[in-house]
Amino acid sequence: MLRKYSYLRSIKRLLLLALLIAPLTHGFSQVRLPKIITNGMVLQRDVKLNIWGWASPGEKVTVAFNNKRYKATTSAEGKWQVELPAMKAGGPYRMTISGKNTITLEDILLGDVWFCSGQSNMVHQLNIHDVTYADEIANANYPEIRQFLIPTRNSLAGPMEDLDDGSWSQAVSEEVRPFSAVAYFFAKKIYEKYHVPIGLINASVGGTPIEAWTSEEGFKEFPSILQTIENNKDTAYVNAINRKARPSQPQKQPEDKGLTGPKPWYEVDFVPKDWRTINIPGYWEDQGAKDLNGIVWYRKEINVPPSMAGKEAKVFLGRIVDADVLYINGKEVGNKTYQYPQRMYPVPAGLLKAGKNVFVVKVTNYSGKGGFVPDKPYCVFADTDTVDLKGYWQYKVGAVFVPRPPSPPGINAQSQPTALFNAMVAPITNYRIKGILWYQGESNAGQPAEYADLLPALIKDWRNQFSYPDAPFIYAQLPNFMDVSYLPSESNWAVLRESQLKGLAVPKTAMTVNIDLGEWNDIHPDNKKDVGERMALAALKIAYGEAVVYSGPLYQNNSIEGNIITISFSHVGSGLITDDGEELSEFAIAGDDKNFVWAQAKIEGDKVIVWSDEVTEPKYVRYAWADNPDNPNLYNREGLPASPFRTDQ
Repeated sequence: MLRKYSYLRSIKRLLLLALLIAPLTHGFSQVRLPKIITNGMVLQRDVKLNIWGWASPGEKVTVAFNNKRYKATTSAEGKWQVELPAMKAGGPYRMTISGKNTITLEDILLGDVWFCSGQSNMVHQLNIHDVTYADEIANANYPEIRQFLIPTRNSLAGPMEDLDDGSWSQAVSEEVRPFSAVAYFFAKKIYEKYHVPIGLINASVGGTPIEAWTSEEGFKEFPSILQTIENNKDTAYVNAINRKARPSQPQKQPEDKGLTGPKPWYEVDFVPKDWRTINIPGYWEDQGAKDLNGIVWYRKEINVPPSMAGKEAKVFLGRIVDADVLYINGKEVGNKTYQYPQRMYPVPAGLLKAGKNVFVVKVTNYSGKGGFVPDKPYCVFADTDTVDLKGYWQYKVGAVFVPRPPSPPGINAQSQPTALFNAMVAPITNYRIKGILWYQGESNAGQPAEYADLLPALIKDWRNQFSYPDAPFIYAQLPNFMDVSYLPSESNWAVLRESQLKGLAVPKTAMTVNIDLGEWNDIHPDNKKDVGERMALAALKIAYGEAVVYSGPLYQNNSIEGNIITISFSHVGSGLITDDGEELSEFAIAGDDKNFVWAQAKIEGDKVIVWSDEVTEPKYVRYAWADNPDNPNLYNREGLPASPFRTDQ
């Protein structure tokens, strides 16, 4: 027995030794490539290219491409790299990398590669907007437009050398669904203009601040952020903070009565008793349920016409705060676990029947108002038949969540400075690109003025990291969002847009104005096509040198004479107009007291004159200065909207 124990202990020691040695030798026993260098990739045309990887120290590596061979010897650290000469657009090509082993890569194209990044509005896939863009998806046939989607991950310790995973996909029919919608419409516009392959490298994560995407080197002028970065490198420090943030005894929440009673509330033969009436869409806090966080069940009998019976269908439930489960005739049809995705649930054939069908929605809300977001589609349809789901439903509370005592904040790794740069950008900065697309800012709206420094810092940093000092950088200004403002007011989103506007002081940048493309009730507006196409228009100018009007009017300066302020603009194109043919709106004016009132305004040539009988000695003007201005109608004749601005800084 003792001998057996000693033998097992020896085996364990050998296994442990092997595990310790493995990380030192992994990837160096044979030629290995970074995840982004793979089949179907798009390489940047007209510039020298880097091909790199890892192998055993001192190993000789040969890269064969386009009838030429390039050689390198691996360094003592196991790294190798070759430089390919600039080549014209074309393909497909084959690449062979040989060392102790041989790797062959197929279907390689040379074209233009765009690095696309930001938060959720850059993440949002065509698939999420598959009703709005159903025809685009069905008719997508662009095998030379390709996307490499970088998996979400983070690193607080420092830059990483490679990605966990990833592959190139083509914009062809169903394969196009995971493409960033903004990036796809951008690429499609560029492709249709030049007919060269377009590669999209998409590194985006929802709900993340700009600081997470900037490298440590990019924060040289931000000492407090550098201190945070240094602190976060200490794993023990991070773990200690997060332990304090977690309650020692998790709050036990009550059971959901809708699932624990004699019969689940979603069953067809369940008989609801003492249920209340509520309207969909709408929030329950606005309909008699005060300060309720918990689980609420909704139930209604929906009449379905015989023409829909038995067919495949789709249910639209708009958006729901926060999570939901949909049941039809006792069967679960779909669910979402957080508030932002649109609810579009496929109904299998055979589930709907002619006449009465029992629809039940279980809604879970954790904070704020719970329920169904207004101004969204609520219906079920099949073929050409549609049944409205709006109106009065029955509801009953299944569980009331007990308020949790406040706890100190923890460290959310992916929101920390450098965390996403280190893991999702650093591994591919050796890959040559044409330019950068950026759609982000929502997560920085809490401290919007700081963004005026953070955005130029990111631009400078990425240009340095990609070794591309004048890389075209095109970014989206935040669209309109939240409640419409009918009086002049202050707005963090307006200040954030102003900070973005200031970013244009950095050379070789362009900003798309999207103040007309948002939705008051959705931070993820459905219209991604116009954003992408406006980015493409900007790219035609700053990346491809085309003589195009690529921006709407931008505030330039003003002059005051009597009770009139005259505003001058750049990017007036072929002239200023209102897009609706009505009088200018959304201009506000104030004197020294900065007490803004709505003003009258009119276009005179390439200028706008602004005045109000209430302000005899005007000093300041604002335009579209709100989270969601009611009707910002100043455009140029090319159909591009003017950026919001203020003169009182």
